[in-house]
Amino acid sequence: MGSVGVLILGAVLGAFICAKARVAIGAVAFSLIALVLFIATPVGAGLPDAISTFISAFDQAATPALNGAGPSTGSGQ
Repeated sequence: MGSVGVLILGAVLGAFICAKARVAIGAVAFSLIALVLFIATPVGAGLPDAISTFISAFDQAATPALNGAGPSTGSGQ
């Protein structure tokens, strides 16, 4: 797995080439491949948890506003 960086770079380059050629499905496919390869590395292993935490925080902040309730009591206001 030592050459995963080269594979990620190749996938990003492929996505860029497809985007310049206006081949949307190719750009999306190469981008997804690059994302999967990045998550497989130790550096990107925390990415799913970070996204989950962000979405959870956004959901907790947006739910009272969408339900018509006032601010929660734990917000310090």
